[in-house]
Amino acid sequence: MPKMKTKSGVKKRFKITATGKIKHGVAGKRHRLISHNAKYIRQNRGTSVLSDSDVQTVKKWAPYGLG
Repeated sequence: MPKMKTKSGVKKRFKITATGKIKHGVAGKRHRLISHNAKYIRQNRGTSVLSDSDVQTVKKWAPYGLG
């Protein structure tokens, strides 16, 4: 049976931590930031951890990890 391929979008958008959690960049930070207040911009800085319900889907798209 051939190897399963990793979705190329998943390779670009997610990272797996040492404990197996999945990090992702926060949405809504690219453009139209004038319409957002400072609290929104500040709280969405950096990355966040993916919710448990979405982790199963992302791990299915990356069967051998993202390394």
